[in-house]
Amino acid sequence: MRLLLIRHGQTSANVGRLLDTAVPGADLTDEGRLQAQDLVGKLEQQPLEAIYVSDLVRTHQTAAPLAAARGLVPVIRPGLREIQAGDFEMAPDDASWEAYLAVLYRWAAGEPEARIPHGENGVEVMTRYDAVVAEIAATHERAAIVSHGAVIRAWSGARARNIDPQFVADTRLGNTAVVVLDGTPAAGWVVRTWADTAPPSI
Repeated sequence: MRLLLIRHGQTSANVGRLLDTAVPGADLTDEGRLQAQDLVGKLEQQPLEAIYVSDLVRTHQTAAPLAAARGLVPVIRPGLREIQAGDFEMAPDDASWEAYLAVLYRWAAGEPEARIPHGENGVEVMTRYDAVVAEIAATHERAAIVSHGAVIRAWSGARARNIDPQFVADTRLGNTAVVVLDGTPAAGWVVRTWADTAPPSI
């Protein structure tokens, strides 16, 4: 199947550089709504049978224009939410960001049981995301997931066989950036494009 992983549009928490991972999360800014609308044209050459979103409001708002253009109703799955920040929730300081990301880097380095304090570990994140991807793959050949930057990066790095997990850990996804993958849960995944460019292969 073809799977599109789309980061949500800009939010006020993004502007304030806040670690916003709890439900319901911040709304899109005016800029974020424009970014969401731009996805309609950006993805016009990509056939879609379904659009899935997390339970954070910013993914619903990002998916809405694309879903309306395709005549689809987004399907909500909590398993697609952002990696939970735990003790760092809504923290604005560099030290908290660095501590949060340090755990994700440990996952990329082969330590999936490392845990964000009072948050999640890599095993938990991959298990919940895998479950939704498996559900989608069982019923669709072309689908989009509107999700979140850190979890898209972590899942892609762990599951795509043609990219370096360290590249994924180090490479930020901008708002409404798209990762295009082909494959299946059983056979594995290949990243075709990462934010409109071919990724460096391993």
